[in-house]
Amino acid sequence: MPTATNEKTVTAKDNRQKLLERAMSRHQYAGSALIEVLHTAQELFGYLSPELLSTIAHKLRLPPSRVLGVASFYHFFSLKPKGEHTFVVCLGTACYVAGALGLVETLERRCCKAGATSADGRVSFETARCIGSCGLAPAVIYDGTILARATPEKIGRELDQLSVK
Repeated sequence: MPTATNEKTVTAKDNRQKLLERAMSRHQYAGSALIEVLHTAQELFGYLSPELLSTIAHKLRLPPSRVLGVASFYHFFSLKPKGEHTFVVCLGTACYVAGALGLVETLERRCCKAGATSADGRVSFETARCIGSCGLAPAVIYDGTILARATPEKIGRELDQLSVK
């Protein structure tokens, strides 16, 4: 017999599936809408699992290799679950020169390697080639908000608030 928690999870999943189906339908299941559909799928599910990519490929009548190729090419898409909180350190020239490597070292020492999620699942850490905020260098995107002129100390304080050792 399903528990209330299982029913809630199944209902949430069903709703996400329906919303994804609606998005594909709105684009008439056109392969040219792949990026828009992937964006919608990631917003709904948090990341693009192999099963989800397979479903999208089937529905849009595209080879699975093409769907995976697009999803893995663009930095925005994630093929693994992310943590509750995300740090993205810009490594563009202005940020690099202004000290971005110190930010990377702080996050790797306290959380996890770049491109990974901490063991407790609370923090994901990524790097980006450029986030287009050169005047704010070094810049970090923390949970969708740009931290301007970030320092290892500022990053440390954010991690302290999250109780990350």
